[in-house]
Amino acid sequence: MDLQTDVLDAKGAVDLTSEAILQQLGSSLDGLSQAEAQQRLIRFGANSLPEAKESLLRKLLHYFWGPIPWMIEMAALLSALVRHWTDFAIIVLLLLFNAGVGFWQEYKASSALDALKKQLALKCRVRRDGQWVEIDAAQLVVGDLVRVRLGDILPADLKLLQGDFLSVDQSALTGESLPVDRKAGDVVYSGSIAKQGEMVGLVFATGARTYLGKTAALVQKAGSVSHFQKAVLSIGDYLIYVSLGLVAMLVLVELARGLPWLDLLQFALILTVASIPVAMPAVLSVTMALGALALSKEKAIVSRLESIEEMAAVDVLCTDKTGTLTQNRLTLGDPILMTAGSAATLNLHAALASQSDNGDAIDSAIYAALAIKNLPDGYVAQHFKPFDPVGKRSEGTWVDAQGQRITASKGAPQVMLNLVQADAEARTRAQTWIDAQASKGFRTLGVATRVADGPWQLDGILALFDPPRTDSAQTITDAKQHGLMVKMVTGDNVAIAREIAGQLGIGRNIVAADAVFGAQNPPGIGLADQVVAADGFAQVFPEHKYGIVKALQDAGHRVAMTGDGVNDAPALKQADVGIAVSGATDAARAAAALILTAPGLSTIVKAVEEARRIFERMNSYAIYRITETIRIMVFVVLAMLAYNFYPITAVMIILLAFFNDVPIMTIAYDRTAVDPQPVRWDMRQVLTVSTVMGLTGTAGSFLMLYLALDWLHLPIPKVQTYIFLKMAVAGHLTLFVSRTRQAYWRKPYPAPIMIWSAVLTKLAATLLCAWGFGLIAPISWPEIALIWGYSIAWSVLTDWTKRMVYRHFEHSVPRHRKFLSFLKRRTL
Repeated sequence: MDLQTDVLDAKGAVDLTSEAILQQLGSSLDGLSQAEAQQRLIRFGANSLPEAKESLLRKLLHYFWGPIPWMIEMAALLSALVRHWTDFAIIVLLLLFNAGVGFWQEYKASSALDALKKQLALKCRVRRDGQWVEIDAAQLVVGDLVRVRLGDILPADLKLLQGDFLSVDQSALTGESLPVDRKAGDVVYSGSIAKQGEMVGLVFATGARTYLGKTAALVQKAGSVSHFQKAVLSIGDYLIYVSLGLVAMLVLVELARGLPWLDLLQFALILTVASIPVAMPAVLSVTMALGALALSKEKAIVSRLESIEEMAAVDVLCTDKTGTLTQNRLTLGDPILMTAGSAATLNLHAALASQSDNGDAIDSAIYAALAIKNLPDGYVAQHFKPFDPVGKRSEGTWVDAQGQRITASKGAPQVMLNLVQADAEARTRAQTWIDAQASKGFRTLGVATRVADGPWQLDGILALFDPPRTDSAQTITDAKQHGLMVKMVTGDNVAIAREIAGQLGIGRNIVAADAVFGAQNPPGIGLADQVVAADGFAQVFPEHKYGIVKALQDAGHRVAMTGDGVNDAPALKQADVGIAVSGATDAARAAAALILTAPGLSTIVKAVEEARRIFERMNSYAIYRITETIRIMVFVVLAMLAYNFYPITAVMIILLAFFNDVPIMTIAYDRTAVDPQPVRWDMRQVLTVSTVMGLTGTAGSFLMLYLALDWLHLPIPKVQTYIFLKMAVAGHLTLFVSRTRQAYWRKPYPAPIMIWSAVLTKLAATLLCAWGFGLIAPISWPEIALIWGYSIAWSVLTDWTKRMVYRHFEHSVPRHRKFLSFLKRRTL
């Protein structure tokens, strides 16, 4: 019979009987054969959410297509037309170099990310050729029989066929806070977690056809534009406008003077290419890729490189509680004893009403509290009645070493008080204690026993809590020292959230989400004001997370949000940095920018530190690149207009690009200080600092031109060599100047690879000027020493002007930092 999976949805799977769905899907209780499964895999694709892939060839060709590559290619073509073969060869090498470096770095970053993602691959048990085998969940096909048991993440949408029951946590899909019970004939969904039981199910939907896949598709509707992309476009636009304006002026004037238009056009193209940041995307991508690899060692996978820059600017961290701030492991607190002689006896009786191997969090906590981590010798199990959501208690019957039959029960305190028929005094005592525990955020559990058929006795009441992680308090402190406001976002009740938040130093101003989003705002107080003022939110449903992110962004904040479920995905996508915590669903991971593979919050703080280092490197490069454009472009154009000759040849411009591109790549390894506050692109500051530095460098180049031409009376070829060496040496000194706000000879010192790359390329430029090699006119070693000394002295002046500009900006604090300071004062 033909396979009809294209039209079989959850409703269809529910309506069909087990026999009918097996027949429709061409399967049986022995499962599929390996050959049939392979055919279906080819037909319907892998059991995973779709992910766009680009071929390596297409990625490589991308580096030869676009406005900047076109200009380089046009310059090469013009060089060939005028038979300047040396220029042609060097230009082609420049094009290949930029493409090769960009492609290789992108390939390495992509490969590293793919390798890390493979670590997250799920496994499942499937029946193939009549045998149960374990395979990657991505290899599942419609018609497979899958065995699901305690702790499994459901790998596909299943129609349950065999087994007693399955308790499923599908909160990641539906937002339901409690597990739901499913039996044979019911349907369960991919991404849910099996909490209890074991059953066999038939796969009826995989990949994008699953409930999870369809929900994940909605995530694409949410999203925010990368600030990194805005910054790069702003820098690029500024440089392009400056370069094209100056080149246009140069071409018009020189054509009027009668220069050959072909030679002039070739020179103008080369000058424009050298001035426009050809390598900027590659340099910034390499810088972020290396940061992503550093974070992977800290158990964090970066899915979008741009998010590293966003992380540097984050000033609000919204974090969930369970498993991130807490251990996600229930622990027993101090109990109240009623008839039990000791806490050990109370714990033992609670264990008699529990199962050690069912994975239930409460049962596990009770067994963990036993003195010997197990029942004493001699106890023989007679019968166990699992927790009944209606009766709200579980019950176990045992025979002890003395042959006595003991029945123990545990459950909701009020149920246990009714079971033992407690008097008013016992009820008052118990209720007072229960209320006190609730105010601290503790859950409570009553325990009762009876011997043989005797009356029930209330042994006592246990207190249960999910303790904070040992590193959470220190991590919160570290986060605040890094300028982050930490807000707890949890589905637990207000009392529990307030207690945990208070213990960790987050603050006790925890409000119920409904009180903010479901009620009318007080007069004069907007939604954003309430969200900013709160230390956290309790009783949060997934839709509230998106509202919290939007409100904080509307208030001018950059927000990082943690989450783990499909319904968290829109909030993760909307956040400036969405963080999928350990154990998150595939849909949450797909929406997140940062994926944690280890529990806890400390990795996020480390990510912030690394992001701020990376931001400083990118900021330094941006300042350097704008400075160089102004320093070269303004000088060359004005010098040609003033002196009517080329102060530097086309070959020299291309060689300068080579000598600069190699060391500038090493900025990705630079040592930088970590800013104690969130950092953002301040384009006014970047453009001002770089423009002042560029004009200072231009003045230095004009003074060198005057010395060579009018004081030393050198011939034009030697004057060009003077200018070339001066620009080569000063270029890397400018890089060192731009990398710090302090004097460039102070700490933090540049990375060794950065220093050595500059030394080697400057040594190559120096030897070229000394010997010429047929490319340029050689000059003497004393002249070389003069140019080196002049360049170093002028770099000190450039550094001084840089510090003066920064000092000016320090006296006029950026508006966003004033705003943040105001908000902090208001919320303290």
